[in-house]
Amino acid sequence: MKSPTSSNTAVNGAHSTNRPGPTIPHREPASHPPPASTHSVKRILLVDDDPTVRDSLHQVLVAERYFVIPAENGRQALDLANELPVDLVLLDLNMPVMNGWDTFDRLTAEHPTTPIIIVTARPNQLFMALNAGAGALLEKPMDIPTLSQTMGKLLAETDEQRLARLVGKNSEFHYKPATGN
Repeated sequence: MKSPTSSNTAVNGAHSTNRPGPTIPHREPASHPPPASTHSVKRILLVDDDPTVRDSLHQVLVAERYFVIPAENGRQALDLANELPVDLVLLDLNMPVMNGWDTFDRLTAEHPTTPIIIVTARPNQLFMALNAGAGALLEKPMDIPTLSQTMGKLLAETDEQRLARLVGKNSEFHYKPATGN
């Protein structure tokens, strides 16, 4: 894992503009994440540009005793992953600034043992997710019990299992198509 670097622009969500007007509020990750030595609390990087989805999943994950690090785009997710230890990533594909697949490629290059679950409403991503080495593909709208179960399985994997999946070796893959309304 890379050493922490300072990137307040992405973390704080600062936006450069020459136009006057109100700034868009941005919710920061918790100011004091649990220490890296705490094994019982897993850190989840939640990457989704939709604040409603991000807030809903944040509430679900906190209720399941995960420490959630929210990011609203791929650039911010990369900055956070380089500043804070992350145990698992939930990654949307349709995002501004840096799309999900570009973010996936950078995250796996920089943090190859961190499992990534692709969470998307974008159709026809199964073979792309399999070929890329994603830990799972869950289509929106999501089944929360399946998400929880999949996260538990991926968090229990060894680094060797995660690396084998990335290089295309036979490994377990989790797929859940969108649930009905």
